[in-house]
Amino acid sequence: MEQIPVAFNTHGQHHQTRKRADFPVVLHARERGKSAHETKQMTTAQTVGAVSSEAKEWYAVDRQAIDRNVRRLQARIAQATKEGRWGKVRALQRLLTHSHSGKVLAVRRVTENKGKKTPGVDQEIWDTPEKKTQAVHELRRRGYQPQPLRRVYILKSDGKTMRPLGIPTMKDRAMQALHLLALDPAAETMADKNSYGFRQQRSCADAIQQCFVALTKANTQWILEGDIRSCFDKISHDLAYGSCPNGSRHSPKVAEIWVHG
Repeated sequence: MEQIPVAFNTHGQHHQTRKRADFPVVLHARERGKSAHETKQMTTAQTVGAVSSEAKEWYAVDRQAIDRNVRRLQARIAQATKEGRWGKVRALQRLLTHSHSGKVLAVRRVTENKGKKTPGVDQEIWDTPEKKTQAVHELRRRGYQPQPLRRVYILKSDGKTMRPLGIPTMKDRAMQALHLLALDPAAETMADKNSYGFRQQRSCADAIQQCFVALTKANTQWILEGDIRSCFDKISHDLAYGSCPNGSRHSPKVAEIWVHG
C-alpha cells in the first residue's frame, strides 16, 4: 500500500505518515450521506480486521428511517383505534410486529438500556453486532416459547427487607418490546386520560397538576389513597387478557406474550 512521505515545515515539526487508502473510504462514506460518527465506526471496523456480514448489516441500519417507519405505523394504529376499526387495528399490529423496522427497534431498546448486561436464565447477552443482527432475524412468533425468569432478590427502599425480581432472557425482553410497540398506541388511545402510572410522556408532576386543578374547582371533602399488596404477583391473567386493546378481537398469542413475556 502506497504511503505519503513525511512532510517537514519551516518550524521543524513534521506530520505522521498516513495511508493513502484511508481517504477513499471516508469520501465514499460521506458521499453516501453517512454521518461522521457512522463513518468513524466503519473506518474503525475496517482497520481492525475483516467484518462479518452480520456486523455490516447492523452498522448499515438507518436509525432515523427505522424510527420513522415505526412511528408511522403506530399513528395509523391509534387512528384506527379511535375510529373503532378493530380489523384494521389487528392488521396494522401484525404488520408492525412482523416488520424489519419493528424488530430492529425492539432489539435496540433491550441492548441500549441499563439492563443490557444482565442475562436471564440462559446467561446470554447481545453485546456484539453479530448477535444483534441474528436476534433480529430470529425474532418470530412462530414457535416462540418464553423461558423461565431468573429470580434474584434486591433490597427495598427501607434497606432491610428483600424484594424478589424476575429477569427475563434477552429474547423474551425483545419480544415484549416488539409487541409493546403494537399494543401501546391502542392502549394509550383507550386509556383513562387521568391515569399516570406506567404511562409514556407522563410523570408524577402531571398527576400533581391534575390534583390541583380538580381540588380547586370542587368542594372535596375526602381524598382516598390505596396501595394494593402484591398487585403484580397476584393479578388475574384472565382480567389482563380481557383488558387487551380491542378486547376479545385481539390475537390470543399477542395477549399471551403481553402477559407472560
